Amino acid sequence: MATTALPQNTGATAVPELTLDFPDNRLLIDLCGEFDRNLTHIESALGIQLLRRGNQMFVVGDTLGAASAAQTLKALYTRLEQGKTVEPGDVDAALRMGNSARDTGLRNGDQLEMFKGSAIEIHTRKKTVEPRTVTQRKYVEQLFKHELVFGLGPAGTGKTYLAVAAAVSMFLEGHVDRIILSRPAVEAGERLGFLPGDLKDKVDPFMQPLYDALNDFLPGKQVAKLIEDKRIEIAPLAFMRGRTLSNAFVLLDEAQNATTMQMKMFLTRMGENSQMAITGDPSQIDLPRGVPSGLVEAAKVLEGVEGIGFTRFKAEDVVRHPMVAKIIRAYDKHAKSNG
Repeated sequence: MATTALPQNTGATAVPELTLDFPDNRLLIDLCGEFDRNLTHIESALGIQLLRRGNQMFVVGDTLGAASAAQTLKALYTRLEQGKTVEPGDVDAALRMGNSARDTGLRNGDQLEMFKGSAIEIHTRKKTVEPRTVTQRKYVEQLFKHELVFGLGPAGTGKTYLAVAAAVSMFLEGHVDRIILSRPAVEAGERLGFLPGDLKDKVDPFMQPLYDALNDFLPGKQVAKLIEDKRIEIAPLAFMRGRTLSNAFVLLDEAQNATTMQMKMFLTRMGENSQMAITGDPSQIDLPRGVPSGLVEAAKVLEGVEGIGFTRFKAEDVVRHPMVAKIIRAYDKHAKSNG
């Protein structure tokens, strides 16, 4: 695949900044996507125009936009050469990687390698999961490197999803014997007593996001069997008291709603050959007024301690609908202007 810079036109009409050659026409069709949807997405995101003629792609626009489009297209084409698919989420990922690389001062070549060359993949029974932002990549690296990892940031950034994927992967590969997923039941509060059923029936609705993540990575029957055999446990944080959690991947989700005492209790449950991940959004604390968040305190106390990983996500790392990132930015802006 070759890239050729075209001569600049001094007139008012925009001309192609770059010409890209893609040798495999079959892969080029996949790169463009159904009804050229991938090209349309890139054009909209970068404010450029893409013109295809045969096995060539012409990039029309300003220098920065053209260079970003070229890097994005190269990264996606390389995915196809490696036998992978290119879905809308992968296009988003390539665009995000490019934006993050520019923001952090990485060279374009480094950004390209980050996305295409040394890809990090989490293998589970039902799917293979890949980081879709630079921050997600750092987070996944920490999940497999450190015994204790904190993932902090807004909803939709993949904190819980990637942690559950890592837990399933380590379990399937035999690195841990159990998966233990927990949340503080703060949302339940006094309402628990009014819900029908036994304690499990009352608590399960608050644990549903954890069930959903598990079912994304393992067949439903296998999840049910593993829960029955106690090899997967999903329980409120209060159920962790008095236990030593050995040979397990332990996840505490929504940790911003854990009190200081609960957080200290949870952290001291770690046993031999265990991995712990703690995720939460410090901006969405549901604890009663005046009760400090154990997550916020733990982040202050433990940051810098050797062997503990911290990843802080931002609105740019949101991988849900693009509107979610806009909503988060709007609230952050409002909070700052009123703070």
